[in-house]
Amino acid sequence: MAEYHLQPVVLQGTEAVALTPLNASPREWITCVLADFDAFLQDHASAEKKASGMALSMVSHYPDKPALVRAMVDLAVEELNHYKEVMRLLMAKQITPAADRKDPYVTRLNKLVRKDAAFFLLDRLLIGAIVERRGAERFALIAKHVADPELQKFYAAIAKSEERHWHLFVQLATDLCGHLPVNCRFCELADLENALVADLPVRPALH
Repeated sequence: MAEYHLQPVVLQGTEAVALTPLNASPREWITCVLADFDAFLQDHASAEKKASGMALSMVSHYPDKPALVRAMVDLAVEELNHYKEVMRLLMAKQITPAADRKDPYVTRLNKLVRKDAAFFLLDRLLIGAIVERRGAERFALIAKHVADPELQKFYAAIAKSEERHWHLFVQLATDLCGHLPVNCRFCELADLENALVADLPVRPALH
């Protein structure tokens, strides 16, 4: 079984081409975020904490899958380090962290996970990939448009991490659920996610 340590995963030619492309976030999103960046930072901290928790929940659900456990432990630590860095930014700006709130984007995506044991792991991994792929796009937008050089550097690094993460989830799905139509299911979920992003109201939050 392959091991995963959050190293770059390269989706090979035909595999990458076969995946439904990501639609760009609405232009209004980055405008909204930059207009209330303090609120965005509060939401970003919460999102990183939840991402770490999600990875640990995968460890709890699948202790019998060593490669998955190793990958999710590493992921949980990395996401928690991101949380620490965002909290550092909040504290430096004397912003009180906000209470965790339900994320309508993640909530609706999680409803797409099939409960049948035959498909549950595949769908959880691919939803993880979808969420990380959107995160990579949006963090890159922030790095491109935010004025502060420190924030530019920070969000460019976070975007690269999210890119690695979504590739990792796809690779895990391929390795652990290769008997199922991984690419086909990814494309189904990606189409639904693209439609969801176009439908949800814009707010100063990651999703």
